[in-house]
Amino acid sequence: MAREIIQTDQAPQAIGTYSQAVKVGSTVYLSGQIPLVPETMALVEGDMEAQIRRVFDNLQAVARAAGGSLQDAAKLNIFLTDLGHFALVNQVMADYFEQPYPARAALGVASLPKGAAVEMDAILELDG
Repeated sequence: MAREIIQTDQAPQAIGTYSQAVKVGSTVYLSGQIPLVPETMALVEGDMEAQIRRVFDNLQAVARAAGGSLQDAAKLNIFLTDLGHFALVNQVMADYFEQPYPARAALGVASLPKGAAVEMDAILELDG
């Protein structure tokens, strides 16, 4: 099955040797997103909620470029430098997802690229 590389200027450009997403058949693998503002490639200003929302906005932009949305997510992985923000992630996530929610993992990590406090990646399954 052919692989299609997904790229959009509505999300941050890759800061390494990876694609924003890869689509194989009806499955889309979204690379990890940190809270970078696409236009400036700088971390979003503001509190932890602003960082979480920027990550979801970035993931949503890549999902749309692939022909889907976050509602198509089958799996979501969340990486936090402080698991004390777990409840806030749940609260913000409710603004971006409707039931049924995707499968999910949340992991505490020592550090993330560019000093970010949160990173997320996802796997989408598109209908048709």
